[in-house]
Amino acid sequence: MYLGLLSIEPGQQGNGLGRKLMDAAEEFAVKAGCVAMDLRTISQRKDIQPFYEHLGYTATGMSPIPAEIPMAVPGHFIHMSKSLARAKGAP
Repeated sequence: MYLGLLSIEPGQQGNGLGRKLMDAAEEFAVKAGCVAMDLRTISQRKDIQPFYEHLGYTATGMSPIPAEIPMAVPGHFIHMSKSLARAKGAP
């Protein structure tokens, strides 16, 4: 399953809400029969990759951000993935 566009209002970050949303998304994916969760972050946000790594995600690659997406600072996508079978005890 692919998870996209998850965000927490900056004033609410650090309160465990992101982890709760990720747990719910992973549980939904497991119930839907998915064996992995994929997502991507942007390289400009240096704080996001460590958050996902803490939840068990690993970087699997990079890709360019399409030129038609306006970016104030140049960067690229970082692709990440997590096995849900190992993470949630699914078959």
